[in-house]
Amino acid sequence: MQSPKPVVIVLLGPTASGKTDLAIELAKRMKVGIHNVDSRQLYKGMDIGTAKPSLEQQKQIKHYLLNLREPDEPITLHEFKKEAECSLKKTIANENIGFLVGGSGLYIKALTSGLCPPAVPPQRNLREELNKIGQFECYQLLEKCDPEAWEKIGKRDSTRTIRALEVFYSTGKSMSSLQSSKPPDWNLIELGLDPINLNERIAIRTQNLFDNGLIEETNQLIKKYGEEISLLQTIGYKESLGVIHGHYSLQEAIESTTQRTNKFAKKQRTWFRRQHSPKWLNEKNSLDEALCLIQNVIG
Repeated sequence: MQSPKPVVIVLLGPTASGKTDLAIELAKRMKVGIHNVDSRQLYKGMDIGTAKPSLEQQKQIKHYLLNLREPDEPITLHEFKKEAECSLKKTIANENIGFLVGGSGLYIKALTSGLCPPAVPPQRNLREELNKIGQFECYQLLEKCDPEAWEKIGKRDSTRTIRALEVFYSTGKSMSSLQSSKPPDWNLIELGLDPINLNERIAIRTQNLFDNGLIEETNQLIKKYGEEISLLQTIGYKESLGVIHGHYSLQEAIESTTQRTNKFAKKQRTWFRRQHSPKWLNEKNSLDEALCLIQNVIG
């Protein structure tokens, strides 16, 4: 029986869990496009380090919300949500179904729960000053300005710390007090991937990233945007910078990237289990199981 509400399917899971391959197979069967919900894949030129779907994969299935900005033009959660909702609206109007795929938990939550972040545009000068102060001091400031946000943001998460301070200094109000929530009128299906051998998969993928030219890609980003962009401090790119400047050997960079990715995946797992209630798929027959669950809803 056809659902009266539009169906939105979410495929989530930690990094390197196999979301891209499964998503493409599901999209082929359902004849729908894929909406990216990976925060780093929103940026142009960051292809290898973010494990962005290849050009061949993008030819197979239409992908939305990739390459929205230059890496030196940060996109806020509010801006992403607005862009994603517009893209989903068009897709749902044509097909009565939407397909979200990614591992950025807060971005997924913003869409599926209708989280409305403050519409405060980036303040470049303020961000530069806060970056000069450093994360340690900024995190202490955040505790005084917005204790609720401080409790939710990790002490090493400079991006979210600076954003929360940016909202406070721009509006005089805490980000927590300005956020609201209005869940969309969707029939939501959340599917999750979390393979047992995730650490092994991360190690293999990290090796592949460096073998496939991550250091060369980092060099290209430096030449075009400079070394100061915050995205070059993210996993893989920071280690590549270290190799370029002689601070790391290639093997040390691979080991550091693997270690940081494992820690990040652990945080992702914690977020998904606390903030979402997906049906965790059996990795041996994930495609068939996912199609069955979707079919039960769509009819």
